[in-house]
Amino acid sequence: MEMQQFYYDNKIVKKFIYATLLWGIVGFTVGLMLAFMFLFPYYTEGIPWLSFGRLRPLHTNAVIFAFVGNAIFAGVYYSLQRLLKARMASNFLSNFNFWGWQIIIVAAAITLPLGYSSSKEYAELEWPIDIAIALVWVAFGVNMIWTILQRRQRHLYVAIWFYLATFVTVAVLHIFNSLALPVSFFKSYSVYAGVQDALVQWWYGHNAVAFFLTTPFLGLMYYFVPKAANRPVYSYRLSIVHFWSLIFIYIWAGPHHLLYTSLPEWAQNLGVAFSIMLLAPSWGGMINGLLTLRGAWDKVRTDPVLKFMVVAITGYGMATFEGPMLSLKNVNAIAHYSDWIIAHVHVGALAWNGFFTFGMLYWLIPRMFKTKLYSIALANFHFWIGTLGIILYTLPMYVAGFVQASMWKQFNPDGSLTYGNFLETVNEIIPMYWMRAIGGTMFIIGAIVMLYNVVKTVKAGSGVEDELAEVAALTKVSKYRTKGEGWHTWLERKPIKLTIFATIAILIGGAIQIIPTLLIKSNIPTISTVKPYTPLELEGRDLYIREGCVGCHSQMIRPFRSEVERYGEYSKAGEFVYDHPFLWGSKRTGPDLHRIGAKYSDSWHLNHMYDPQSTSPGSIMPSYKWLINDKLDKSDTQDKMKAMVTLGVPYSNEEIANAQALMDAQGQQIEDNLYQDPDFAKNYEADKKYAKENGQDFIEMKDREIVAIIAYIQRLGTDIKVKDEQKITKN
Repeated sequence: MEMQQFYYDNKIVKKFIYATLLWGIVGFTVGLMLAFMFLFPYYTEGIPWLSFGRLRPLHTNAVIFAFVGNAIFAGVYYSLQRLLKARMASNFLSNFNFWGWQIIIVAAAITLPLGYSSSKEYAELEWPIDIAIALVWVAFGVNMIWTILQRRQRHLYVAIWFYLATFVTVAVLHIFNSLALPVSFFKSYSVYAGVQDALVQWWYGHNAVAFFLTTPFLGLMYYFVPKAANRPVYSYRLSIVHFWSLIFIYIWAGPHHLLYTSLPEWAQNLGVAFSIMLLAPSWGGMINGLLTLRGAWDKVRTDPVLKFMVVAITGYGMATFEGPMLSLKNVNAIAHYSDWIIAHVHVGALAWNGFFTFGMLYWLIPRMFKTKLYSIALANFHFWIGTLGIILYTLPMYVAGFVQASMWKQFNPDGSLTYGNFLETVNEIIPMYWMRAIGGTMFIIGAIVMLYNVVKTVKAGSGVEDELAEVAALTKVSKYRTKGEGWHTWLERKPIKLTIFATIAILIGGAIQIIPTLLIKSNIPTISTVKPYTPLELEGRDLYIREGCVGCHSQMIRPFRSEVERYGEYSKAGEFVYDHPFLWGSKRTGPDLHRIGAKYSDSWHLNHMYDPQSTSPGSIMPSYKWLINDKLDKSDTQDKMKAMVTLGVPYSNEEIANAQALMDAQGQQIEDNLYQDPDFAKNYEADKKYAKENGQDFIEMKDREIVAIIAYIQRLGTDIKVKDEQKITKN
């Protein structure tokens, strides 16, 4: 038997481990900053790039793609080589994957605080970075499949099935959801509009959780839990059922994020049905992971690696029970738009992804550096303070969600809302926000302790060198099933076929949901009074996106008595046909804005942006003073309108040619409206006089960003009101 010697590439694993630790601290720190902004909304006042709306997508991207993403690559590059008995096929592609991913993270860390955002949740990065993500991800996949084809192990272990499904599905999700029409280097518009954009986004958003935060970690679970416990996987057959049922069912569940919205009822119901079915494969995986530890529970009590992994798998089980439960319409009606969803997300993020990463790194690093962990006691301290941090973070958020839902829906005997002022609910849950901040602080203290422990371990160990291995060469693999060979056993030695079948499994659900919504017009009834945004409103909408307003305010009134009473007529699918992208939101830290148009004066909105507490005492909204002072950039307006025409928005050539004049006229009208406020007139004239006396440039109010924001906000929801008024007149 021919024996072959080769070296495992440990250097690439080391690089991803260091990146995981670095970006984890960064992502957690930004999250903690955001938690304290609910308590001290003005502590970054006057610094646009440190405002909540711009930092929130930075936090989610840093945790998901920087921390978790680098952890995935570290675990995959380590386990894949050993499962295949082969070095990674290409050092160049490995390093391209590493450095390309870090450059993308840095680009996100720069562009998101500067306001360059598509606003699509977990996909906020603009089109040049999206292209870079696709290239780096493909490089990772090519390297993985190339290595599989050079393997010295006949059959593909279960972890590799999950790695392959992750690669193909994330590629499909990212490409289709990121389709956009560029206007400039850092501005683009989604090719989808309104309801269609919402469906595609949450097909992506839900399955980014499924195929970036779940399937690769299940693959890592199937490798690292047996290694850490020194036990075989509990059930090979269960792993087969787990894999195929999970990847087929998961892809259908996205619409459960859009229940009671303007999404067609049939799509909502499909999402509910498959979300409920998803419980079975999800818990199948959890059971397989936990029962792998049978006979090793004494070791669990003493080994911090297994402690982290047990809590991680338990957190996965809790989150995947809660997900199907939240897809039930009666539960979703309570939970959606509330802090319950924040709790649900962080059970998965902190326990499942965070703790499994910590456990994996505590197992990996001593082996990578040929030494023992510096301090078991510090690792145990990290485990306990991290666990307590998760509890103190999530439990208050569940309570906050229940309180919000209860207060939002209560009525007085006379039929009026008991808590008509939205701020009453905000003030009621401030103590829960304090507890969340404390829990988050404890979690990040644990991560810092881990960083210290790892640094001391690395210093005590030897330098990372490529690891020598010797195995028998793989004999020729038969194309056909041998006598007595099961179909799946045969498939496990046919990586291309396995990848193709996995791709088919994940494409079916997406195609059945998305294609009819895109092509069948009856899914989105038209409303004749709904017109495109004026040029100034379009610019205001882009500012709304830039400032991340969608992170706190929804634009989707559901057909509930409480919401219609509080906000106005429920939202219709036909109202969003010119919205590229949609802005329905997923959390109400502040009230819904879909019917805010014409509800308050222009002066009210200016004062609200300058100092929210001057119009809404007790508000935790930060101020946006820079909008009032900064000049509106109108240089791309006509290009934006032309892009919209390409996407189907019916701007005429005359409207595009006269865009500047139209903006000037609408801006002047808003400025005239502002003059009706004596305080504004007095201060504005004083500023103008001061600028003139000191030879300074003075920006007319009609040319400032605040006027565009006011124009957009005053437009929201008014098209449908016009229609209703016409009906009343005719009757």
